[in-house]
Formats: sequence, C-alpha cells, structure tokens
Amino acid sequence: MQSRGKIVVASQHYPPDPSTTAAIMAEIACRVAGDHEVVVLSGSPGALPAAQTGPGKPRVVAIKNRMAGKAALVRRGLSELLFVARTFFALLRELRAGDVVLTVTAPFMLPYAVAAAAKLRGARSALIMHDLFPDVLVMAGLLKPGSLVTRTMRFANSLMFRALNAVITIGRDAERPLLSYSGMRRNKIRFIPNWATLVPGPRPLSQDNPFRKQLSARFVVGLSGNLGFTHDPEIVFEAARLLRDEPDIHFLLSGWGIGFARLKQLQAEANLPNVSFVARVEDAELEAFLAAANLWIIPYRKDVAGVSVPSRFYNLLAVGRPVALVSEPEAEAALTVTENGLGWVVTPGRADQLADAIRAASRSGDGAMAERAVKAAAKFDRATAMNAYAALIDELLRNPDLPEQR
Repeated sequence: MQSRGKIVVASQHYPPDPSTTAAIMAEIACRVAGDHEVVVLSGSPGALPAAQTGPGKPRVVAIKNRMAGKAALVRRGLSELLFVARTFFALLRELRAGDVVLTVTAPFMLPYAVAAAAKLRGARSALIMHDLFPDVLVMAGLLKPGSLVTRTMRFANSLMFRALNAVITIGRDAERPLLSYSGMRRNKIRFIPNWATLVPGPRPLSQDNPFRKQLSARFVVGLSGNLGFTHDPEIVFEAARLLRDEPDIHFLLSGWGIGFARLKQLQAEANLPNVSFVARVEDAELEAFLAAANLWIIPYRKDVAGVSVPSRFYNLLAVGRPVALVSEPEAEAALTVTENGLGWVVTPGRADQLADAIRAASRSGDGAMAERAVKAAAKFDRATAMNAYAALIDELLRNPDLPEQR
C-alpha cells in the first residue's frame, strides 16, 4: 500500500544517459517506486529503457537541458544554471507538504534549488553527496581556498545543510568536512556506499581477451572511465614514462573527460611504446575490458579525502583485480584498500611511487589478492544500498527530524 506522500527525484543525469550517476538515480527511483508514488525530474532527453516504464515505475518528467562539454566551462555553467532554474520551478509545481525530494550534487547548484523549493513547499529534502563543493574546485585548482567565490559557496552550503533533512554520503571520510559547516548535524548524515554493477567473481586473465590479444606485454595496467578536474592524468603518464624500458609492462587506457584529452596530448608528443588507447568502452563490453588488465589505476589529485569517491572502484574489485590508488590514506577508497589488502595506496603527485607500485604488482605472486577483492566487492551490494535508501525515505516521510545514528 502506497503512502500519501510522494517522492520526487531531481537529477540532471537519468536514463537513457549512460553515466554512473544516471544508473544510480534510476536504481533508487525504481526501488522506491515499489512502495511510493515517485516522480523523476530528469535532464536527460530520450526514451527510457523498457525495464523502467510501466506500472509500478516512476513517472518521468523531462526538464529542458542542454549539456555543454566539460571543457567549455562558461557555456556549461550557463546551461547548468538554466537547468537548475527550470528544475526549481518544476519542483514548486510538483511538491506538496509532506513529500520527500531526493537529489544529487550534479550539477553542484542543483541541491541549493532543491533545498529552497522543499522549504517553500513544506516538503522534506535529501541530498546524495557524490562531490563536495567548493572543495572539489579548490582541489582542482580552479578556486583559491580563501577567495570570495569559495567563501560565498561555503556560506550558501551552511544555509543549504541547515535546510536539508538528510545528507547521504558515499564515503566515511565525508563526515568530517560536512560537520565543519554550522548548518550540519551528525544526525542528518547517512553513510550509504555505492555498489558494484558487475556480479562479484574472479575473471581469469586470458590472452584471448579482445582488449588484451594485441598486446605482447605480460602485465597490463589499466585506466578506465571519466577523468575530470579531481583526477591527475600527469602522474599516470609520468609513471608510464618511468617504465618505458620495461617491456613486460604495458598501459591500456580508455575513457573520456579533460584528463583523457591531456593524456592523448602527452602521448602524441612522446609516443611512448608502452601506452595504448582504446575507444570509450560501452557497458556491454565493460566486463571484458576490466578483465583485460592485471592492475587498475585510480589517479586522484591531492586533498581528495572527504571530497570525492570513485564509483568505478567497486567494479574493479568485482572482477578480482587489485588497484593502485593515488590518494591520501584517509580517503574512503584508500581505507577500503588498506583494510582489505586490495592493492597499493600512492601519495598524490609521486609518479615514482606509482611506478614502484606497478613494478611491485607485476612481480607479486599474491593470488589471494583477487579473492580478497571479490570478497570486498560483495560487501558493496546493490540490494543492501537500496534497502538503506528505502528505509531513509520511510523515515523522512514519517518524521523529518532523523534520530542520531549509533
């Protein structure tokens, strides 16, 4: 039996958008739609997959949206501002007192609009915090820590966190920076990690793998996914340069974003023999691609702790591969690596350490690391996460003031 209050999901990214954020928001919306009326305000045009339409599924309302490339910062900012404004007015039309609205930090201005609209309509609001702004922009070097823009955003965050009823973090390291805001209370924070989209299980290394068969090297180092402002492409390329005379080690790179554009530029200039690029891998080929490498790199810039968590991390573990993570040791992914013995944590900016970690991995005979990776991935389960989201929604429908977590 459905409750009287409805759930509104506001997200720029939603199927048919192929992004990880779109998949996560669709999973949540469809799970909650089994118990409540769900309306999705989506910024992704196009037909929905058949599995996400029909009775018992969310009602999707398209919000006009034009997405500019990530490198076109001014045009992208204007497009996102227009999308946020349209979403704000759509929320005012859809929300009623007692409803719950759920959103995510993409674009970063969207949560402000959601919190304001919910407050005006007497609804409850929850934010899934994938990235913490302005910290991400400071980390990427786009803002100065003490600049007027940074201070203004932090002031706006304090107001937003005071208005929000719940903030969902996907990393344990996010609690400390969140609690630095005057508007945030510990009882508003819920830790619900993301999950592996691939079924956890060891995938054997095979020279017949379509992504590996053209490579003669014994040990393949992989890099996959979006490389945005928080990632460091230079450390990957410099590690490859340091290892260029070791023919047993080869770098296999596939992805998108400004970081990959930089990697391709560097390779065009240096033409390293131990680096290969693959076109963006579609979902149907993702499992084979992840199984092609012996080791995967996740290269963050410094100060990532509490700011960003790599969603791709869980699928790397699911196929039974160790990782070389460039990150501070207190970051969520680094904690998971060290707690479970899943690979190497490298100091940001230290290409020599990354090269040493890759050498160590290529010489390692620790077959149990693959088993530990799969076992760790199984802990990050879709059903567990969905049940946690459903429980939080039920709490907010009953009572906007969440109890303290113990």
